[in-house]
Amino acid sequence: MKSLVRAALDHIVRHVETLPAQPATHTRGGARLARSLEESLPEEGTPAGKLLDLIFRKAVPRSLNTAGPGYLGYIPGGGLFQSAVADLISDSVNRYSGLFMAAPGLVQLEMNVLAWFRTITGLPATARGVLTSGGSMANLTALVTARRERLPENFLAGTLYVSDQTHHSVAKSALLAGFPPANVRAVPSDERFRIRLDLLEEKIEDDRRRGLTPFLVVGNAGTTNSGAVDPLPALADLARRHNLWFHVDGAYGGFFRLTERGRAILAGIERADSVVLDPHKGLFLPYGTGALLVRDGAALKRAHSVAADYMPTLDDDTALADFCELSPELTRPFRGLRVWLPVKMHGIRAFREALDEKLDLARLAAEELRKISGIEILAEPELSLFAFRFVPSGAQDGAALNRLNKKLLETINQEQRVFLTGTLLHGRFALRICILSFRTHRDRIAMAIEDIKKAVESP
Repeated sequence: MKSLVRAALDHIVRHVETLPAQPATHTRGGARLARSLEESLPEEGTPAGKLLDLIFRKAVPRSLNTAGPGYLGYIPGGGLFQSAVADLISDSVNRYSGLFMAAPGLVQLEMNVLAWFRTITGLPATARGVLTSGGSMANLTALVTARRERLPENFLAGTLYVSDQTHHSVAKSALLAGFPPANVRAVPSDERFRIRLDLLEEKIEDDRRRGLTPFLVVGNAGTTNSGAVDPLPALADLARRHNLWFHVDGAYGGFFRLTERGRAILAGIERADSVVLDPHKGLFLPYGTGALLVRDGAALKRAHSVAADYMPTLDDDTALADFCELSPELTRPFRGLRVWLPVKMHGIRAFREALDEKLDLARLAAEELRKISGIEILAEPELSLFAFRFVPSGAQDGAALNRLNKKLLETINQEQRVFLTGTLLHGRFALRICILSFRTHRDRIAMAIEDIKKAVESP
């Protein structure tokens, strides 16, 4: 056991130490590599050294360097090493954490984590939650809970409301929860890419006149497209007025509540009926770490509790948690340690300071881009994500300008020092910068500005 871990650790340390020098993206020839790795079921074993070499020398390098400082695309995931150690411990002891009685101490550690998240979001003591594989599963769990609380068994008249910037996992969750796609009402966003409350109200009232049952509205606490934050206090007022379940998707932005600026920007999240968070984004943890908090913890249990003769007697103590009663999962990994260990080791101040740095870097990057002739900021950095495009003198909106910016994105990424992604904002192709890695600092932002300027000035 020690020999295997030492050999793996040698590779891991070498990999982490060289992250800043590795290409930000290296996926060309990926299909050819994948085909070369196809294999049949092995009858005999292979020495660990050969397998580790294959993983670290062939499989890992040909990928997006999502843990590196130059990864500014999509939403970065940091991959804190302390969480990897926590997973090694969790997987090795292999304790079952779906029931409190099965591992009371371990379940309590996970309950502590969820209580910390409750404090961060400002939800009341009645809130309960679960750690999930990510925001998508958390959104699904929240939507099913809202459906069970607000709609009858025949729920097909229920309608839910999102903005045209809401993450597509909400629409997928509605589909998986049994709603026809047409029951998800996409409300246009304004010039700042925030949901338009006037049009939202119109849609709700129109649906009621048609005999439908509006039951849920989603507020964005930092969109993937542009980083926009919806007017959460006004949405909370509207939801209460219309008796709607108020769900906030804070998968990207929610943990900025740890900072003073983030608390001001995200005011109103504490009024939500449910909140999604992604520790694998805002707390820099490895992918596969999401969270859901529900204001009325009893509602979460009512939505997911199912009895079986072979199950042990469950504890009715509301201070304890049988996680199998709060989510779709019965058998589940012990996710709590991968959050608990790094937070306990570093203290939450270290995370707060890192998030404050990301807010500063986003504003710095936007200001530097403004100095480049032709650069237009389409979405200002409310948190640490913003969008821009290049508009040459005399250029008009349309397909040609979108093609030019797609080419610009390719040119920037070819340098391999940073990796950016693109999106469409009200029909305009935009380049996105998302700064959310604990390894990304001012020097890498300077590289990004240099590469963007070079690409803009190229023929």
